[in-house]
Amino acid sequence: MFRYLADDTPDKNQQQVCIMINDRKVTVPANSSVWAAMAVSGETTTRLSPVSQQPRSAYCAMGACFECLVEIDGLPNQQACMQRVYPGMDVRCQAITEASQAVPAGQYYELSADQDAAHD
Repeated sequence: MFRYLADDTPDKNQQQVCIMINDRKVTVPANSSVWAAMAVSGETTTRLSPVSQQPRSAYCAMGACFECLVEIDGLPNQQACMQRVYPGMDVRCQAITEASQAVPAGQYYELSADQDAAHD
């Protein structure tokens, strides 16, 4: 259903990165947004509504609606449309419910050395 516009005129020099989306390895163009990578790989559900448990997905895909919240490398509530992919990224559909527990105040997420280097 979704495809990259660049697929019409493929650039053989364009870098590709491998990421995991819901435990499935996919290869996408570097600099893609997470949401674009998810859509092209057929994973359009980004989260479940905490109240109705209905699947949600990006609505605006430009950072305004917050419908595309996903878990990236274990960190919840990341806007898939505003994050660029990097090698080894682990993206998961977010399933925060009314019964979910929040991360205790003062506890921060830490990147591994490989993930930290990929951000530079």
